[in-house]
Parts: sequence; C-alpha cells; structure tokens
Amino acid sequence: MPPREIYAAKALAQVPRLLSLEDRNPFSPTYGCCDREFWLCRSTDFPNAILQFGLHALALAWRHPMPGNIYYQNEKTLRWTIAGMEYWMKIQKRDGSFDEFYPNERGWAGPTGFLLYAMIDSYRLLGDAFPEKLKARFFEACEKAGRYLARWDEPGVLANHHAMAVLPVFEAARLLGTSELWDGYEAKLEEFYSYCDPEGWCLEYDGADPGYLSATVSFLAKIWKHRGEAPRVARDERMIDVLRRAVEFCAWFAYPNGHYAGTIGSRQTLHFYPHGFELLAREIPLAGAVADHMLEGLRTGALVPPEIQGDRYYQYRVPEFLLSYVDCQERPYTPADRPKLPWETVPREEYYPRGRFFMRRTERTYLVVNLAKGGVAKQFDVQRRKLIFNDCGIVARLDDGRLVTSQWIDPAYQVKAERNRLEIVGISHRIPTKYFNPYTFILFRVFMLAFGWNTRVAYQTKGLIRRLLMTRAQAMPLRFRRVIQISGDELELTDTVALENCRVRRLWIGDEMPVRYVPQSRYFQPQELEIDGWEAPPEVIARLNRRGGLTIRRTIRPVPDGPAAVALSLE
Repeated sequence: MPPREIYAAKALAQVPRLLSLEDRNPFSPTYGCCDREFWLCRSTDFPNAILQFGLHALALAWRHPMPGNIYYQNEKTLRWTIAGMEYWMKIQKRDGSFDEFYPNERGWAGPTGFLLYAMIDSYRLLGDAFPEKLKARFFEACEKAGRYLARWDEPGVLANHHAMAVLPVFEAARLLGTSELWDGYEAKLEEFYSYCDPEGWCLEYDGADPGYLSATVSFLAKIWKHRGEAPRVARDERMIDVLRRAVEFCAWFAYPNGHYAGTIGSRQTLHFYPHGFELLAREIPLAGAVADHMLEGLRTGALVPPEIQGDRYYQYRVPEFLLSYVDCQERPYTPADRPKLPWETVPREEYYPRGRFFMRRTERTYLVVNLAKGGVAKQFDVQRRKLIFNDCGIVARLDDGRLVTSQWIDPAYQVKAERNRLEIVGISHRIPTKYFNPYTFILFRVFMLAFGWNTRVAYQTKGLIRRLLMTRAQAMPLRFRRVIQISGDELELTDTVALENCRVRRLWIGDEMPVRYVPQSRYFQPQELEIDGWEAPPEVIARLNRRGGLTIRRTIRPVPDGPAAVALSLE
C-alpha cells in the first residue's frame, strides 16, 4: 500500500482556505456563497459558481476519518456544507446552467458539469444528514443541470470537458432514474468516444494534452467503478479499452524527476489527476505504477501543489486528493515486480504518428519530443532524475510588435520521424495577446446582460472568445525548420529561421515558454530556475534582418552535474 496519507495531508491543509472563501454567517443574504471576492470584498458583480465545487471536499472530510481530520462528523462542517449546496441551487440559471467567468456565461462542463457531479456526490456522502426539506429543490436543480448538459455542448473540442459532461449526466441518471437522462448519458458518451484516438490520447483543442488526459481518466474511472450496479456501463467494453490506452499514453509523461506533462502537451498543463489511476490500480497495474510515481512527486513538491494555485483551480485538487485517499487500493504487485514506467525500461523507443510524439530511453537519458508543436523537447538525466534540457521552440517579436512562435499545433507542418533524426518544417503562428480595457469590458458586460439570457447567444459568444484568446491559428511571415539529430545521449538541434517580408526585433529559442491561454497552466516549478534559453544579441538580429534568414545549431551533451552543456554556433 503506497503512503496514501500524503493525499489526505495535502488536501486537509487546504480546507481552512476553502472555509475562508465561504460566507459562514447564517444571517447573511449570501450565506453559503464560496466566492469571497463577491460576498466580502465586493470586487465583482456576480458570484463565480465554480467556487461552490469546494463543498465536495467539505463533504468528503465530514464523511471519512483520516489522519489529522478535525472536520470528521463535525456539526458545523455539515451545516456549512449544506449551506453551500443550498446557495448552489439559488444561483442556478433557469436553463439549468451556471456562470463562472462572466454573467450569463451559461457554462457547460465547466462549471455546470463539475458542479453537478460534486453536488450529487456530496448529497450521497451526507446521506441521512441532508435535510429532507431541501430534497425536492435539490432533485429539481440536478435534473435541470443534467438536461442542460445532455442538450448542449461547447465550442471547440476539449475531450476532458466531454468526459466531465458524461460523468454528471450519469450520476444524475443514477440519482433520478429518468429515461431522458439515461438517453442523454449514452448520447454524450458516444460523442466523447469520437474524440478518443486509437493511440490512447483524447483531443484537447488540436492535439494531445497529457495533463488533461489524466483528468479524463479520472472522470471515466468514476463511472467505470459503478459497472457492477449499472448494466449500461458493464456492457460497454469500449470504456475500459479507452482507459487502458489512456493510462499507457499518460505513463510516458510521468517523468523521472517526479514532474508530469507540461509544455509538451497541446494545452501545456502540469497537473495530474490521481483518482482514476487509484481506482484502476488493480485492473490495470500500470495505472498503479503511475499513481505511485506521481504520489512520490506530490510528496517531494514536483507536482504542482494546490497551495500555489488560485482560488478558482486549487479546488479541483482538494477533493481529487481526498477521493484518492479514500479509494487508494492494495496493489496487485510487490515493489519488486511493479510494472516499469517507460523511462525505467532500457532501451525503449516509441513514436505516435497520429499525435506526433517521439520518446526514447537510452542508458542515461530520457527524451520526449512533440513534433506536432514544432519540436518541443525535454531531456532528462535518468541516473540523477533531473531535467537537463528544455526547449519550447522559437518565439520572436516582429518590428510591428506582433509575437510569433513555432510552438503551435498545425496539421500543415511537414514532419519526418526517423530513428535518429526528427524534422519539422512549418510557418510560425501569432501568439494571441488580447486583454480587456475598461471600455471593452463595459461593452461586453452590457452585451451579455442584454442578450446573454438567450442560451444560444451565450453559446456563440463563448465560441468567439475561445477563438480570439485560445485557438485562432494565424500564420505569420516567419518560416522555421527544426532538425533534431540523436546520437546516443547527445542531441544536435538545428533551427533555421526564414523571414518573408518582415523584420524581427527580438528572437528567443528554448526554455520553458508556454504560449497558449490556458488558465490551468503556467504554474511555477523549481526546475525552471535551472535551465535557460538563448536570446539573439543585437548584432545577430541585425544579421538576420539583413540576410532574411539565420541558422542556429546547438549541441546538447549531458554532464555529471547541472543541466546539459550547450554548444551554440550560427550560420
């Protein structure tokens, strides 16, 4: 049995923060509201519904004894949990949805799906302690939210959101037993399967993101565990197949140093959702091995801890860790025969042609490259369990101020993956940098208040926002070619930049450089302090603009201590 107390300790340490966010004054008109910025600071004009998600952690802490759990069976904890659930009912829209980022957003999986799952599970955890007088209202709120999730979706493809729509509709169908919700569950599940790739990854906008794939595993496994009591789940053999392949894919990104995923993925997320891996540990032993390794990463601070996350997103971690503690299972293996992770097997090499991921384990190093993102690469010293090379491609500022990058997923990139040579040729894309100012913010608020009452208008508006801030692909007049030559543990990276009727003001290569707008990303990790990139000095910029092109060649060689040695030359 792994030291599951780590899960409980990390989660319980955040419960005071959860309770501090909640209005616990029973005489307050916002009693039970978990958006402190709304009910106390008065710095926003609507309550962010997703912050009610933290009530799930309170219900878990109230229900289950754990080391150091002062909230177990505590009457005030129960009272505050119920108050928060009642406030959740109060702020629900007439169509069953909830708002997270702005009034009349009418969010789908986030927040409506997350909240519906959390509330139904909290209701079950409270059992007979849930007030009888609230049940009719609660069931009505659950049915409305379930119908909303079954009827709508959201612009853009986020497979983890589709999984998080399937899960709460499933839970609502179990709770209420209506054929409409069961049919909605099966329809949404079919839609989710369409975003699952045979290689094991699921589509997140335009590619694979291991961080969110771990979330998808967590959400699906929560359904799979009920197969004994839900015939519709038990006879669906595709679910366990999707889970098994997803676990195998995730395992490649459980790094030797205890970190996980990051800028290698389409949405550059660092988080790892352990609950699904704990649930699957007996059925899929590799899931247990991944969970064990990531639990050690959590203990040592390699995984992003909830304490450095903002109020909106740390709430996802707390109940996830508590559930992982509760459902942590005996492993079907001993430490001696634990399934090996990919980085533990020598030699090992894999290429996923559809996702365009290349991985190689040599005697000393472990290399991961995402060719779909322009050749983002990470190399680890396995013996020292250290990240020694980290390269997120090219970032440049043009003379007109526009930011461009090679780190974009573009199906038009020409990719070649041979045994010792990787090549990516493509055109750079613009990095979105749009922000609100007071005038545009007022106009947006007025528009949403005037027209956001219409669910379809709210849907289309959210799609426009996502295209502007996140997914819009705008080709720019800077072409690139990256070649990665592999010789044992050494790498040679050759980057060629070609300008097309433009001039460059700044040019940067390498380092940790996330470029996409993803709120659950860009958390600081200490390993960032150890590796730096390279910025072209003024004379090189002048040469690039004069000639219209530049080639940067770097040789990467592991050394006994510290990051890899980098020898750089220009052509």
